Amino acid sequence: MHVGMLAKNALTEQIVRLLDIRLLDPLEVLLEGDDAVQALRLLVQLRAGRWATQMLDGDDATAVRAAVRLIATLYPDDRAFDPPVEWWRTPLGGVVARRVGHPAAESVSYATAGAMLGITRQGVHDLVRRGKLPRHPDGGVPSAAVRDRLRGET
Repeated sequence: MHVGMLAKNALTEQIVRLLDIRLLDPLEVLLEGDDAVQALRLLVQLRAGRWATQMLDGDDATAVRAAVRLIATLYPDDRAFDPPVEWWRTPLGGVVARRVGHPAAESVSYATAGAMLGITRQGVHDLVRRGKLPRHPDGGVPSAAVRDRLRGET
């Protein structure tokens, strides 16, 4: 199977799983197992594939819109979006890092940058020390610089 198709399938599965857990399962409990929830599950399965395609292959504006809408839906909170470091290693975290950077932070810690880049915190430190990744004036590294490095734009 083509690498791009594997990435799309993994991303689609993660989106479906997260929407099931965060939205559809609670709705099913609230509606006491109503058949409408099964119809929504089918719709989510179809749309998740479209969102995955938009984030992986769409132009920048389309990819960012799809990613930001999903994050706002999946992770609603009064505080800024701040996922654990491990999240960046998931299919959704990886595509968000590459297409958006960190959607809620101008700079990220070395540990977060490392997770986004798929390297260690020490690896990020080495990139900063060698001038391959800029240091943010407030600490850490700019989220946009991590995104650009993932895109090969450095």
